Amino acid sequence: MAKSKETAEIMEKIFDYTLEDIMGERFGSYSKYIIQERAIPDARDGLKPVQRRILYSMYHERNTYDKPYKKSASTVGDVIGKYHPHGDTSIYDAMVHMSQSWKARLPYIDMHGNNGSIDGDSPAAYRYTEARLSKVSNEMVRDIDKDTVEFAPNFDDSRTEPTVMPARFPALLVNGSTGISAGYATNIPPHNLGEAIDAAIYRIDHPCCELSELMNFVKGPDFPTGAIIEGKNGLIDAYTTGRGKIVVRSKVEFEEERGKVTLIVTEIPYDVNKAMLVKKIDDIRIDKKVEGIVEVRDESAEDIRIAIELKKGANQDLVLNYLYKNTDMQSNYNFNMIAIVNKCPKQLGLSQMIDAFLAHRREVVERRTKFDLAMAQKQLHIVEGLIKCLSILDEVIRVIRASKNKVNAKENLVKEFQFTMEQAEAIVTLQLYRLTNTDVVELEEELKNLNKIVLGLTKILASESALKKVIKQELEKIKEEYPTPRLTEIRDEIQEIKIDTIEMLPKEDVIVVLTKDGYIKRTSLRSYQASDVSDITLKENDFIIGYYEMNTLDILLVFTSFGHYLHIPVHMIPDLKWKDMGKHISNLILVEEGEEIISSIPVYDFKEPKHIILASKGGMIKRCELEGFRLSRYSKPTSCMKLKDGDQLIDAIIESKENIFLSTKNGYGLAFKAEEVPIIGVKAAGVKGITLKEDEVVSVNNFSYDVDEYLTVITTSATMKRIKLNELDLSTRTRKGLLLFREVKKKPYKLLRTFVVSNKSYIGLKTDHISQIKVTDAPILDRYSTGKEFLKKDVVQAFVFQELYSREEVIHIKIIEDVPKVEQIDLSDIDNRLQEIDEIIK
Repeated sequence: MAKSKETAEIMEKIFDYTLEDIMGERFGSYSKYIIQERAIPDARDGLKPVQRRILYSMYHERNTYDKPYKKSASTVGDVIGKYHPHGDTSIYDAMVHMSQSWKARLPYIDMHGNNGSIDGDSPAAYRYTEARLSKVSNEMVRDIDKDTVEFAPNFDDSRTEPTVMPARFPALLVNGSTGISAGYATNIPPHNLGEAIDAAIYRIDHPCCELSELMNFVKGPDFPTGAIIEGKNGLIDAYTTGRGKIVVRSKVEFEEERGKVTLIVTEIPYDVNKAMLVKKIDDIRIDKKVEGIVEVRDESAEDIRIAIELKKGANQDLVLNYLYKNTDMQSNYNFNMIAIVNKCPKQLGLSQMIDAFLAHRREVVERRTKFDLAMAQKQLHIVEGLIKCLSILDEVIRVIRASKNKVNAKENLVKEFQFTMEQAEAIVTLQLYRLTNTDVVELEEELKNLNKIVLGLTKILASESALKKVIKQELEKIKEEYPTPRLTEIRDEIQEIKIDTIEMLPKEDVIVVLTKDGYIKRTSLRSYQASDVSDITLKENDFIIGYYEMNTLDILLVFTSFGHYLHIPVHMIPDLKWKDMGKHISNLILVEEGEEIISSIPVYDFKEPKHIILASKGGMIKRCELEGFRLSRYSKPTSCMKLKDGDQLIDAIIESKENIFLSTKNGYGLAFKAEEVPIIGVKAAGVKGITLKEDEVVSVNNFSYDVDEYLTVITTSATMKRIKLNELDLSTRTRKGLLLFREVKKKPYKLLRTFVVSNKSYIGLKTDHISQIKVTDAPILDRYSTGKEFLKKDVVQAFVFQELYSREEVIHIKIIEDVPKVEQIDLSDIDNRLQEIDEIIK
């Protein structure tokens, strides 16, 4: 029965909880601990618990600035064993951080040995380094033994530890803090000690002052690494709300010696790894992302000095701005000023941070004053007893000699002369040498001084103005004892980084090659001239559709069957050897599945008054100004012709002559004036070019009766012929056109392509392989002839073997446009005119 009763009692203590309730409660407790006891600093002394425990442990062990160094391992072990039962790594890391002059504006720990570097080097292990408190740490712990702060039991209740340091200056503002906890993160920059103290003193005198008044003293953060802060609006936001963003820029100067210019970086943004910064700059030099850098050297000793040697004639501003934009020579600092106030995390502005410190300082001074007053009153009471004793010394000696022991002597003194027990204790322990006249005078002087002290301390506690005066005097003394000139320059406006992308690019003449299957590359002119032109690698059955002499500052327009075009700066095209196969164009700009490359146009100057002709399979055609194809963002394909469902773009060509010829799959051709096609926007659909009936357009040609002689016609059955262009009379747009060959019922075939090319050109016919045919091998026939058969297989594609398209050809195109129309053109006269104009241009 007893056992069952015990079981019933146990069962009554079992409760049902959901997992969500348990996890919520446990995580809440964990979060509270992490926020209050690990990662977020206290607004009063600016310290996290581990930092506070380290400082208190070192102070308790008398490991102060005026004593010899002690092994860091000793401090780490003492902190773990007495106050902070966590990993030794976290304690030593906190010690090292508080000793690093490039992290803390006023380091709390003076470490002897390798404590890391601004290059990110790890500190030596704690068994190798020695440490002691720095002098300024004395101001953090001063008066801690005078009941100025609350103490709490440590983790095992074996001793007590302070919950906050007395902190005689605004430590959170001066040294800042960073930390990440559950749901909270803090990022408070360091500030100048003198400015922070001036602001605190002003706040004492003007408790309701505006933020703008405090910012007359606190200009902004003062980073230990110096540098330049830009953005007053960001500072105002941060000091108002606790959140804001500023720009921190390296301080640089240019040195010139023997014609060589060197960019010297003397200060870098806060919390930037110098070695990584130097490596990043050197990587930019190696990759030639900006022209002009010869060498990068880290010449730092005690002070930072990064030397960036520039080429003669290099654009100094361009290089500097590029480095600002693409390296940590300029970085953003984001304020997130969260600290613990009354055991709760709060986001604080500048006023609130100063108020939290002053409220704490007021409490510390009050408690210290009460402690000192109690001690002074106690001492005053003793001195009064001693003076009274000396005035009746013989009687006192008689009573003491008649007593049995010390306790009886004290009781008799209290009974006989109305001394208190404290006075009686002082009398019976009084040494005989103090009975001289000199000591009587000293006691009277001490009594006088103690009365003054008691009066003064009482006045401090009774008077608000006296209390404020004490706080201000102590702050002024700190400022005087620890002079800290400002290191960081403040600028109101953020200087915009302007980079001329054209100036930044390496200027180089190159050869650009584009193939039908979309493989593209560029080759330096030097490599091209040193190579065999025929020694180029192409994918099987692929062929070249673009072959241009260009500069890295030029643009290549690539057109696709989906009515899109790709705006490709030449400098972005992969730089490869002439014999190497190019990279697919999708590595530069992603194209859709099934989207084919149909043509390309090199652009040397978008301001040229030129037009591009675009034609679609459905018979639509339009002209667009070249300037309309210029893009500032070119990371994806852009529409160049609005197409109906099932329609495709078949070609895009530069308009260089006055007539247009459209050819269709069923063998019809239509010639008309180019001016009949209106000039419209890039994204418009265009106008009807030719009337189709169960047919589609396969070619668009630009020609001139005065210059061009033949139209080359190629069919799917590999037949070719040439028709004299003067047999193809001009018509008007939207007509059906003329038949270009007679239909053969026994062996039906379709028109594949038409070309207007020179007699020196070669035509490529693609079956299961590519065949090359000289255009003059095609017979000159009338419109009704079928043409000569060159292959026994059906042809899939026909193309013109590309010759190098040079800049001079662009000039010649413009000249030909200006040639007057005559019945018979004297070619030699044209050559003479071209030569004359070339001479003028030169």
